[in-house]
Amino acid sequence: MARRGPGLKINVTSVIDESRIGAFQISIYLLCFACLLMDGFDVQSLGYVAPALSAELHISRVQLGPVLSAAPLGVLIGSILCSMLADKIGRRPVLIASTLFYAVLTWLTARAGSLEELRIVRVIGGLGMGAIMPNAMALVGEYSPQRSRVTIMMVVSNGFTAGAALGGFIAAWLLPRFGWRSVFYFGAAVPLVIGIVMILMLPESLQFLVLQRRRLEQVGRWLKRIRPSIDVTGAELILPDADRKKGGITFIRLLYDGRAAGTLLLWTVNFMNLLNLYFLQGWLTTVVTDAGYPQSTAALVASMVQVGGTVGAFTLGWFVHKWGFVPVLTTLGVLASINIAAIGQPWIPLAMLTAVVFVAGVCVTGGQAAINALAATFYPTELRSTGIGAGLGVGRLGAIIGPTLASVLLGLGWSARELFYAAAVPPLIVAAAMLVWRRVGMPGATADAKTEVAAH
Repeated sequence: MARRGPGLKINVTSVIDESRIGAFQISIYLLCFACLLMDGFDVQSLGYVAPALSAELHISRVQLGPVLSAAPLGVLIGSILCSMLADKIGRRPVLIASTLFYAVLTWLTARAGSLEELRIVRVIGGLGMGAIMPNAMALVGEYSPQRSRVTIMMVVSNGFTAGAALGGFIAAWLLPRFGWRSVFYFGAAVPLVIGIVMILMLPESLQFLVLQRRRLEQVGRWLKRIRPSIDVTGAELILPDADRKKGGITFIRLLYDGRAAGTLLLWTVNFMNLLNLYFLQGWLTTVVTDAGYPQSTAALVASMVQVGGTVGAFTLGWFVHKWGFVPVLTTLGVLASINIAAIGQPWIPLAMLTAVVFVAGVCVTGGQAAINALAATFYPTELRSTGIGAGLGVGRLGAIIGPTLASVLLGLGWSARELFYAAAVPPLIVAAAMLVWRRVGMPGATADAKTEVAAH
């Protein structure tokens, strides 16, 4: 591909697939990881400070559910709308604008003085938070070679999980010293810095620019940073047939061209998994505090959901690479159900509770990284941000329903044991959906398909 000549065509995707990962791509991965790190911190931070916030603002347990669901509501809208926007104008501007936007709204969260202010600010801030994951994953996937694409996406998407886990430790340190508002001040300052760095350093997706036939000279310069030996002078930059631009509304097209079954199954597993994730993250701190432990201890126990997810996202990529998505996600669903059911047992000692929450985190939060990677590899470039964002958007319905339903059930007198028995059902539905995925023959169903599914 380094030759010159009239009529020479250079497949941009093939260049990336055949090249070694260098400093240019690593800088993109690190920026996206940092962006996701603070996205995870800010999305989950309210659950860690819930007991202290409730006490100061006089919010009852029944009122707390809708507050915890406020950000996921905004994230739902942002995931879908901003992802569709990114497939039209690019990943880079949406990522940068969203990061700066939710940073400002997180600062306003710290300034909230009432229940209504808190809910409004969290909903609006969620619009920016919802745009981060789908666009970061699309950008990382489009700068990763096929042979390691799934593993890289799972590792980078782990930034969200690591940030949510970091929130537990930071909250445990800041709460007794500076109060709950300090957690949000921290969550606002860091994304502002990251947004500025992205303005200076983050490139646009090469495939997106070629698809749109924009800034092709810049694409050539970025290609040379990936493969210094390449010569693009006089060459036509192209994409594989699957990634070529087509008309129509991107969201509707997720259900066409043989993608309907896969799209509906991805929506199902996102809904069930995020319902569980936000239920655990939103209520564990409160449930553990009600069991008689200090708030700092409860925050640390709750952070095990994300610590486990961090470990899971770093390790599950190897298992997916070896066996495929379906066997891994099916197994995680069954294990998650067993461990979540164990969380609500009143006899469980603190050490065992911490371990059980950690394993649940590996399965639920780590499993979400695998689900995101599956979505990113299932859709072509022209639909990638929309596909990931739509799945996460539908999943946010579960994120809204989970904490709110828990508050209603607690208000009706349900015990912690009954609550966690109910929460053990969604992971089994995830396992069943993945078995259906194999049954209908979607890509990724077997280990043999694991590399083919990444070929977009």
